[in-house]
Amino acid sequence: MKLRVLAMLFAFAMLISLTSCFADLRGDQNSPDNSDNAATKTPIKVYTLNGTTGFGMAKLMEDAANGAFSNVEYSFRVESDASNVLAALTSGTADIAALPTNAASTIYNKTKGGVKILAINTLGCLFLLNTGSTAVSSIAELGGKTVYAPAQNPTFILTYLCLQNNLTVVDHENPAANEVFIDSTSYAQPATLRDAVASGAVELAVLPEPMVTIAINSGKKAGVEVKKQVDLTLEWDQLPNKENTLVQGCVVVRSDFLEKNPQAVAEFLTAYEASINYLNENVEQSAALIAKHGIFANEAVAKQAIPYCNVKYVDGTEMKSAVAAYLEILSGINPQSIGGKLPEDNFYFLG
Repeated sequence: MKLRVLAMLFAFAMLISLTSCFADLRGDQNSPDNSDNAATKTPIKVYTLNGTTGFGMAKLMEDAANGAFSNVEYSFRVESDASNVLAALTSGTADIAALPTNAASTIYNKTKGGVKILAINTLGCLFLLNTGSTAVSSIAELGGKTVYAPAQNPTFILTYLCLQNNLTVVDHENPAANEVFIDSTSYAQPATLRDAVASGAVELAVLPEPMVTIAINSGKKAGVEVKKQVDLTLEWDQLPNKENTLVQGCVVVRSDFLEKNPQAVAEFLTAYEASINYLNENVEQSAALIAKHGIFANEAVAKQAIPYCNVKYVDGTEMKSAVAAYLEILSGINPQSIGGKLPEDNFYFLG
């Protein structure tokens, strides 16, 4: 009898031991050796601007909030001022950032190669608006007129297009028939110019989306007909060898972060491309996400504007070719707009 009891106890002990072994092999979640997966994730601090430049980030932000990524841990910050994004990249507060393409070149030069451009995220999104009675169907028809434009990029792009259409850009009012006066000081900020257009205070103006949509909607409420008459991207693409080189927005990475975390950056780019594709294929849902994550407050306006924002993901050699052509044009208009000189080849991340 004693032998039978001892045999049963021995068998029971063996069963407990085997169960414990199997649990160890399984990686039992209660085991002290199996720490939280989050501790192994690579943290990525992403900054983006509100408005069109940030639209493509909306689905990525939503997926990150829902825990969709097992290898990276994202934190996002939306800024309204590009200088804050540049400062964050310089200080290392941001690892990856979406910002204007010329600003990317500027910080590359300022930090002596401290950032690399990963991909284009926005092509041209500028339009000529008209509140007057005389229709304007092309840039060539701006001779003898005053056009208001926000400072920096819109002014540089409009200047180049006018020059390419044999118009002389002057710095005074009452231009001659073959001249155009681009006023970039009266309403230097896009929001200020948008309100002036909506009120009928100016006749001709260049604005980006979604400011265009806001101006049209606000003008309608005020009894002002704001007409979208010229797509500057189409005008640009019609120039010789310039198609798809109006690249206003991009995403960059700090060079040292890329060097230390190449796999995390590769995974970001895959998710970011998917996010941009989702934006263009699911406009209504994306507009809701854009508002939810603070990229743009007005969901209805975002929904109207997305089809005209020209948000597109382009990387690799195609990205390099387009960006290099664009920066060369800006350099010819105003070298300081790109940081004083064209960036070197190591500015471009080709994967």
